[in-house]
Amino acid sequence: MHMADALISPAVGGTMWAASAGLLAWCARKVRQSLDHRLVPMMGVLGAFIFAAQMINFSIPATGSSGHLGGGLILAVLLGPYAAFLVIASVLTVQALFFADGGLLALGCNIWNLGFYPAFIAYPFVYKPLAGASRGNVRAWGAAIVAAVAGLQLGAFSVVLETTASGVSELPFGTFVLLMSPIHLAIGVAEGLATAAVVAFVARARPEAVEMPSGPVPAPARLRPVLAGLVIATILVGGVLSWFASTHPDGLEWSIAKVRGREEVTGGAGPHETLAKVQEKTAFLPDYGFKNSERGAGKEKEAEEAESWPAVSAGTTVSGLVGGALVLVLAGLTGLMLRTRGGAS
Repeated sequence: MHMADALISPAVGGTMWAASAGLLAWCARKVRQSLDHRLVPMMGVLGAFIFAAQMINFSIPATGSSGHLGGGLILAVLLGPYAAFLVIASVLTVQALFFADGGLLALGCNIWNLGFYPAFIAYPFVYKPLAGASRGNVRAWGAAIVAAVAGLQLGAFSVVLETTASGVSELPFGTFVLLMSPIHLAIGVAEGLATAAVVAFVARARPEAVEMPSGPVPAPARLRPVLAGLVIATILVGGVLSWFASTHPDGLEWSIAKVRGREEVTGGAGPHETLAKVQEKTAFLPDYGFKNSERGAGKEKEAEEAESWPAVSAGTTVSGLVGGALVLVLAGLTGLMLRTRGGAS
């Protein structure tokens, strides 16, 4: 559900940048007031895990489409909504700047759509009331699925609203909604299952680590098994399992293709062109692969990898590991800076 710049106008992009920036500032203030320094490693490691998990698109049967984990709900359950929003913003920023996944003009939209709804709507108003105190039983799994579906449906509807308000891609509102909603319903179910599985793993390893901001914070030594497990999962998912990502277009690209007959929407001149050039310079691993093919038979090898499945690629592995490390550093430093300022105030 990463929007490209070509879908939105500068006015809508700027508005959503302002909205997301304002919410980020508010979340930073809330985190600064309450964050315990022992939670900082969890922010970084969870962010790296979500980055890696988003690299794996899974096929949606009988549609020719695919989806990937959003991760906002996982972060909200384990970190609380404020820290979760900061971490998902870190993930999306790294993806846009260094991997050309999502546009720079659309970054505010993507942060809002993938961060606000799961953290501030689906989590407090759907997941918490339904799950209660349970974390690994049927009730908790059902709550995760319902909350994930709710968050993704709201995010998908926002994509349609933002695109329609922009008026640059000529995607009809009614048709676009009718395509986006069902496909993201299926993606939401998968996201809910993944959320429940991750939360159940953490709850089994360290029950006190679940929803840490509102409860007792475990000592660093007690968090080590959880952190180690997530680091190992990040390396395996980003470095190896990413080879098995579906080659089908994601839910947004699939919906656009159904409406227009092709997946891509090209942007115009002005801000779109300028930001595209900026992104071309900053994205050193565009589309999660090497920017320049190897000499000799490099281009032919890349073409073969694109057609084969699994797509065993050194570029994909490097992207998963480097991207995870970048998010770990950015999200971890964000938490560390806020904790330091909070302690000094």
